[in-house]
Amino acid sequence: MARSNKINVPQARDALDRFKMEAAAEVGVNLKQGYNGDLTSKQAGSVGGQMVKKMIESYENSMK
Repeated sequence: MARSNKINVPQARDALDRFKMEAAAEVGVNLKQGYNGDLTSKQAGSVGGQMVKKMIESYENSMK
């Protein structure tokens, strides 16, 4: 199966990785560089949910 989470702007990879690590720290999930397949679904969902929450907050703040 092909991966569908390809980054359209390769230069954004580092910023996205930092953003993911920051979101993980905020929800108490310890991510490591590279493979994190040992995370539970709950942990991975918490990180993704926090990332979405922060993106929505950022967008809402930019509309003010």
